[in-house]
Amino acid sequence: MAPIRAQGPGGQNVNKVSTAIHLRFNIAESPSLTDETRSKLLQRCDQRLSNDGVIIIKAQQFRSQEKNRADALQRLQDLLRNALFEQKPRKRTRPSKKSIAKRLDSKTRRGHLKKTRNKPID
Repeated sequence: MAPIRAQGPGGQNVNKVSTAIHLRFNIAESPSLTDETRSKLLQRCDQRLSNDGVIIIKAQQFRSQEKNRADALQRLQDLLRNALFEQKPRKRTRPSKKSIAKRLDSKTRRGHLKKTRNKPID
């Protein structure tokens, strides 16, 4: 984690104080990640992931360095948590006979209502 100067408006504070945080997390050399987690992270198509397997997060939302540091760490935690989350496969279901009959009945009623709206032919 390295403090850098933030971009954007802010007057003198932006020009002289390094409040933004540049967080670099090397996936390949991290001892805390399992091989499965490492491969999942490297397979993600994310703009924050560099070619050499380093996640780069730039936090500059707040005016204080401490808040930006906490924000960068939180964003890294969220990224890792989302990479580990596996969605359950969807179970295919079929509509019941009663629901199919109810849908067709309502369509028939609606069609009959529209037919009765026609003007009589002379």
